[in-house]
Amino acid sequence: MKLSKSIVNIALFSALSLNVLAADVSFYGKANVSAQSSDDGEGSYTEIKSNSSRIGFKGTHTLSDELEVIYQAEFQVDIDGDGDTFSQRNQYIGLQGVFGQVLLGKNDTVLKQSQGKVDLFNDLNGDIKTLWKGENRMSDTITYKSPKFSGFQAGITYIVADSVDAEDAYSLALSYGDKNLKKAKVYAAIAMDSEVNGYDTMRVTMQSKVAGFILGAMVQSQEKIDGSAEMDGALVSAKYVIDNLSLKGQFQTANYDDGDDKSGFTAGADYKLSNSTKLYGFYTTFDMDSSSDQDYLGVGIDYQF
Repeated sequence: MKLSKSIVNIALFSALSLNVLAADVSFYGKANVSAQSSDDGEGSYTEIKSNSSRIGFKGTHTLSDELEVIYQAEFQVDIDGDGDTFSQRNQYIGLQGVFGQVLLGKNDTVLKQSQGKVDLFNDLNGDIKTLWKGENRMSDTITYKSPKFSGFQAGITYIVADSVDAEDAYSLALSYGDKNLKKAKVYAAIAMDSEVNGYDTMRVTMQSKVAGFILGAMVQSQEKIDGSAEMDGALVSAKYVIDNLSLKGQFQTANYDDGDDKSGFTAGADYKLSNSTKLYGFYTTFDMDSSSDQDYLGVGIDYQF
């Protein structure tokens, strides 16, 4: 009897061990906090700002040689203490294999993802979402991404209505290359949204390494689904790395059909202390025709684990 119990215990332990070995889970996070002088148009003030700091876990679980479960649960953390301690970011579960990847849950649309690394001041005041639509993280989504073929990859985000009176929406993207510019010297993408968050949007993105510089460009057109608020915009960005120092600049425009023109310029620098930590400084200014101009000057720290 004792021998039988031992055999059962060994079998159960072995099964659990194999189950754990089949799973690959990582806990990660990012703390990005800046001290800055901000002027939203009504006078300047000093603030400590948490810039989309986050924690989460993600991983895969091998089901067979051809199939894996993939999952992620990410939460925004308000380190400065001014807002909710936690809020939702990308949270999904799905399958991946030779067919590509299918995800269900809350996720960035493929149009948003298509920007790659062109927005050099993402999560700060100079983020492209200040002037443009399309930076959407949507609930109730089904996302499919194809395998890469000769550097090309296609994707679609389908957003279900989730109510009787609402309409389904979708986002499409086709990209080429590597967003980090490590496997290829060029990244390019074309993407569109249809009725996503009330807008139809078209976006073309390109980034490349040229003579030591990392140069990026983006053009976008957008309009409300009722045909109003048409806008055409453009963005250019440049980055130059000298040892641990990165010098960056970015200029963005938004020109509306009614003559309302807006533009933004940001200049900044990052200093890398280690692979996980950098110090940074930036200055952002927005010139707004129909609303107050805005100015931001800040320094901060970005730590990732």
